[in-house]
Amino acid sequence: MRQRNVSLLVGIILLTAVLIWIDQPNNPGLHLRIGSFRIDRDITIHQGLDLQGGLQVLLEADVPPDQEADFDARTMEAARVIVENRVNGLGVTEPLVQLQGERRIIVELPGIQDPDQAIATLRETGLLEFVEAGRTPLREGMRIRTSLDVEEEAGGAGQTITSTATLTGTDALTTTEYAYGGRVFKTIMTGRHLKDADVSTNNLGQVVIAFELTDEGAKIFGDYTAQHVGDIVAIVLDKVVVSAPVINQPITGGSGIISSNVPGGFPLEEARSIAIKMKYGALPVPLKVVENRTVGPTLGQDSIQRSIRAGAIGLIVVLLFMVTYYRLPGFLADLALIIYALINFALYKLIPVTLTLPAITGFILSTGMAVDANILVFERMKEEIRAGRSLRVAMEAGFSRAWTSIRDSNLSTLLTCAILFWFGSNFGASIVKGFAITLALGVIVNLFTAIIVTRTFIRFVFDLAGESLRKVTWLLGV
Repeated sequence: MRQRNVSLLVGIILLTAVLIWIDQPNNPGLHLRIGSFRIDRDITIHQGLDLQGGLQVLLEADVPPDQEADFDARTMEAARVIVENRVNGLGVTEPLVQLQGERRIIVELPGIQDPDQAIATLRETGLLEFVEAGRTPLREGMRIRTSLDVEEEAGGAGQTITSTATLTGTDALTTTEYAYGGRVFKTIMTGRHLKDADVSTNNLGQVVIAFELTDEGAKIFGDYTAQHVGDIVAIVLDKVVVSAPVINQPITGGSGIISSNVPGGFPLEEARSIAIKMKYGALPVPLKVVENRTVGPTLGQDSIQRSIRAGAIGLIVVLLFMVTYYRLPGFLADLALIIYALINFALYKLIPVTLTLPAITGFILSTGMAVDANILVFERMKEEIRAGRSLRVAMEAGFSRAWTSIRDSNLSTLLTCAILFWFGSNFGASIVKGFAITLALGVIVNLFTAIIVTRTFIRFVFDLAGESLRKVTWLLGV
């Protein structure tokens, strides 16, 4: 038992050292590269809109008159889901995406770095095409016409479009200039044949977009590339050339990469934006931006400082109460409580959890609840000591007899957190979700620190001091 306790103590000390490294304000993050294995992970605190500000966008359905009959609430809900998927792909933590009325979607993006690109990612149609270019050199950024354009203009009349057809160099409706005099390039397949797309890196460390095709798409692409080795196939997004690689060999595996011809590859944010639009496809209804504004923190810096000060005061009061009332066991519980705070803060960085004022409230509440388990254990211990039990027997009995009460109270809190999280997820109340997440994390971590950490500390001290400590009753708070 003593050897096991020493092993636990060493593990807790090592864990504490790691937690201190993670929790340091200027943590450099984790950046490792061993051969093809690579880890690039920033370890930072993510703040919500109320603490750091961000971008607020109001989108509205832009439905042509001839499509009004097909427009309904389900169309807007589908658009909201796609917008939410795109927002999540942007890497924004705890965004707000919800319907406002019958035709509008409100989006709040905390801490967004590039508002223009974020807005474009939200509202663009995201039509992906793999286009036959033959030996025609196409550069990134070129706007071209594809066979889908002509099919749409012809009303899907069954026209056969070849890669040598040409149109006027200007779209009559949008007066957009197209490359090569409006020549029509044949579409081989579209985004419906795409299974997945994500940002990756190649062997040179350049940012690329890795994609995977469906079974049907893999067959189409495999057959085409087998017959057109040496030709160019252009990847086109919303009629703009993203990449135009040469087919060096048949691609039959159903997957590939899109690389940039620009030295250095894609900028990371641009690659992420392209991958999002490729992956989540076209919106079921066009959206226009009614309003977008960069908002400052809804809570002033003074409010934030007061909240932090109040939390610190509350924590100090709890620590003082434990050491004053329970003496040595209380001091050991205080050490466990400090580890509890370190674990929570590290989890907020690693998961990550977006810190909003309600989320901070959930953490402070869970901190106050964290000592409940220790109080139950210590009161049981005092009863056993008064009954004449040895220190080790009294300590083990205190933990075992208090466990059922600790378990039931924490399970009921976790159940409440689950209900609050469900409510926040289904009714767009992200504030409630933040509170539920931090409170639930606090409860789970509390079970570890109160039962494992505190118990390990007490066992270690009692083993060192022996039964002579039982005579100093004031030190045990008896």
